[in-house]
Amino acid sequence: MTAAAPAPAPAQAKPIVPVALLALAAAGLWASSRMTWVTVHSADGLTEPRTDDLDGATWFGALTPLALVLVAAIAAVFAVKGGLRQLLGVVIAVVAAVAAVPGFALTVGEGRTAERAGTLAELPVRAVVESAETHLAPAILSIVAALLALIAGVLLTRRRTGGSELSGKYDNPVFRRADASAQVSEQRTGGETTAPLSDRVLWDALDAGTDPTEDPDDDTAPGDRKP
Repeated sequence: MTAAAPAPAPAQAKPIVPVALLALAAAGLWASSRMTWVTVHSADGLTEPRTDDLDGATWFGALTPLALVLVAAIAAVFAVKGGLRQLLGVVIAVVAAVAAVPGFALTVGEGRTAERAGTLAELPVRAVVESAETHLAPAILSIVAALLALIAGVLLTRRRTGGSELSGKYDNPVFRRADASAQVSEQRTGGETTAPLSDRVLWDALDAGTDPTEDPDDDTAPGDRKP
């Protein structure tokens, strides 16, 4: 019998899109943390008026750490599979929701912006905040980055390993042997035009009780055949 090399297993789909979205999201959060979110103008009546620029990392201290979490999540995507990868997607979605909160609040004007700006600028007790100018571009950038991370998380929670169902069925001895018997039978009916079977298929067929060397035109009972 001529044995052919077993066919290669189907390649598993790589999570390219979620990883790309996570990379963009991490870059967006990091860039936003370096940009000015609020400019606060204050005066204490004794010295010159003071102007302080508060960047994203100051306005929301967790912005940079969240960007680093998304970077770590990229490595984790390749390290885990199946249910763990889906759980990772849920964690990423939660991180994305947290990252979007400060930018959304600043964009819609929620919260005491002037009071918070004065506290973060560490103004003297006698100083009075005259105005707090918000910069929407970096806030919107953080929201977009968080949205990209959210999409990546959703994709990971819905993702299935490519060919897992087929692979699981093939790894089951019962299905594998039955399939091997069917391939041997098909080869007998196809004659020389049928491609040679692999060693694994031949052995699985023997385990299933099908003799690949048996002549289909031989009507002799198995017990009457001479060794």
